[in-house]
Amino acid sequence: MSKKRKTYTESFKRKAVALSHQKGNVEETCRELGLSTSVLHRWRKEYNEYGKNSFPGRGTPKQTDDQKEIAKLKKQLRESRLENEILKKAGEHLLQERQDKYRFIKHHKLKFPVEKMCKVLEVSRSSYYSWLSKYPSKRWLNNHSIIYFIKHIFEYSYQSYGAERMKAELEKYGHYVSKRKIARLMRELNLIVKRKHKFKITTDSNHKYPVAPNLLDQDFKVHRKNQVWVSDITYIHTSKGWLYLTVIIDLFNRKVIGWAMSNDLSTENTIIPAWHMAAKNIKITQELIFHSDRGSQYASNLFTTVLKSYKGLVKQSMSRKGNCWDNAVAESFFKSLKVEWVYHHKYGSRSQAEVSIFKWIETWYNKRRLHSYLGLRSIEEFEQDMENQKLAA
Repeated sequence: MSKKRKTYTESFKRKAVALSHQKGNVEETCRELGLSTSVLHRWRKEYNEYGKNSFPGRGTPKQTDDQKEIAKLKKQLRESRLENEILKKAGEHLLQERQDKYRFIKHHKLKFPVEKMCKVLEVSRSSYYSWLSKYPSKRWLNNHSIIYFIKHIFEYSYQSYGAERMKAELEKYGHYVSKRKIARLMRELNLIVKRKHKFKITTDSNHKYPVAPNLLDQDFKVHRKNQVWVSDITYIHTSKGWLYLTVIIDLFNRKVIGWAMSNDLSTENTIIPAWHMAAKNIKITQELIFHSDRGSQYASNLFTTVLKSYKGLVKQSMSRKGNCWDNAVAESFFKSLKVEWVYHHKYGSRSQAEVSIFKWIETWYNKRRLHSYLGLRSIEEFEQDMENQKLAA
């Protein structure tokens, strides 16, 4: 049977080395302690090299003070990198409720240490493990549903809805939430509605055509369809040059009832086709005010002849010179179009821009977008409500 190897504690080794130095005689110290001289010499050498870091125990490397400091710094760096990686993954969970943090930890426990994730997310391990054994709270489920719909509505609105419109849409899904809470959640989810840019002035009022009086006089409230139409023209930038968009809007429901897109600003390619689109399916039987700026397209003989063909039913109105507020509804439409849509796209050609703008007007603005003027209803919802009121009357 082999003799069992004797082990010594760190304290014993240190005191043996100290005694050997005190006596000044290794052999005598070894005889007194029952050690071999080779063992004591090895201990003395290790102590001389590593000092207080000597004799760390099995599996632990011996280090000098400098090596130990470097190892400590490396460990801190590894932990810092790990925490940063957790922060990147868990960014949107940091400001949310505890259940959201717990769910993140649960879904990432195979990638990151639970203890480290709890530290970064500032929750205790005991509360996390306690949560694991329970079902999510009713409040958490409700908030989770609200967050889901906010994300959905934000994308559905082409990232254009702020807290007010978001609130109206959420109520359609049965979630009645304050605008303040919605705004907070949107900030935490980093859902940012962009507002920027000034617009080019497109009006060419340096012409010799007669100018119509301002019949509208900034009174944008009307009581029926086809009472007032407003029109304007704007520029859309493409890599192949400018695209010009002309629109006609019915003030009653804010619907774009006529539009045209062209490569030039001629009357023939701007307001004439836009007017024909608006008038194609609408029989004008009552007095209609058609309001625009003083642009040459609207004042031209070609267009005024079209209006005169309605034998006095259509009365032309024009804004005062340099006063954009006189045509504020059309200006507001162009701002919405550009801020919510055009500035988020880069058009390589005019045809690409045409399809994009057609999509925004016909599938979004005229059908689904909520309008403040209509009580945060879409044009289709507003028209349906008007029809229901007629049937009930």
